[in-house]
Amino acid sequence: MSAIDRSARLQLRDETAARERSLVAQMKSRGQEGGREDGQDAGRGQRDGQGDGQDAGRGQRDGQGGISISGVRKRYGDRTGKSAGVAIGPVDLEIPAGGVTALIGPNGAGKSTLLTMIGRLLGMDQGSIRISGFDVGTTKSKDLATVVSILRQENHFVTRLTVRQLVGFGRFPHSRGRLTRADEEAVSRAIDFLELGELEKRYLDELSGGQRQRAYVAMVLAQDTGTVLLDEPLNNLDMKHAVRMMRHLQRISGELGKSVVVVLHDINFAARYADRICAMKDGEVVAFGPVADIMRGEVLTEVFETPVTVIDGPDGPLAVWH
Repeated sequence: MSAIDRSARLQLRDETAARERSLVAQMKSRGQEGGREDGQDAGRGQRDGQGDGQDAGRGQRDGQGGISISGVRKRYGDRTGKSAGVAIGPVDLEIPAGGVTALIGPNGAGKSTLLTMIGRLLGMDQGSIRISGFDVGTTKSKDLATVVSILRQENHFVTRLTVRQLVGFGRFPHSRGRLTRADEEAVSRAIDFLELGELEKRYLDELSGGQRQRAYVAMVLAQDTGTVLLDEPLNNLDMKHAVRMMRHLQRISGELGKSVVVVLHDINFAARYADRICAMKDGEVVAFGPVADIMRGEVLTEVFETPVTVIDGPDGPLAVWH
């Protein structure tokens, strides 16, 4: 527990619930429910062989199962015919459960697009994605939201929120806007895990960039899913806060048993903190495997189309380019 005692935390409960109800529509648009609502039969179909709904949800939160991507394609952008637009795929990829998987590649490689399709914030034109056996395209939103959570690059709230109120939104799939004591305890655990106890009553606009980013990660963590997706969480963070964030992601995987998939621009952060790397280029996966298999000069030179040398650093391989 943080220095703020439990009774002080629970005093915020009524205010948090009221704010949640007023912002339900906004949270839906940000994809915290896991995407659009689908038919009940489709949701039940994904649970075959996994026990009842409660047991299935509990199994996913324990981090069981991985991500299976098969024949996924997406095309969007210029529809005038004057340019090719953006094309993703075909992507075929099996991401094992557990650990930290980093998606790397040059600008426009399709990293964020693939991540948002995995989190069902963007639809696929073709193919299928399954997370812990749940079909992303057909599973009911309330069920999918117990399996996967996602933090996008853009996170803007029009209403002034405290850290605790923000983190409370991570419980929406469970609370439907009415926080229970169990929800409050989950919020407190997420706040403590991200070392935000002394900041939980502060408003987001009163925080530094690094503190605010940790608050958003705490919101995703409070959702309590087995798979956590993060799109460039190191954006606008200085060296100190970037290192601190990656250490938190390692702990989320190692101590809590979550499967973490993160989009990164810095290949050396991926090499230092990830368990495996997926390298993308021109909308396709060009290399995937353990860090040692990807951190090779010839692989990175092909991916980034610039000469890259890999040297032995004090904590593992380092990519050098100039």
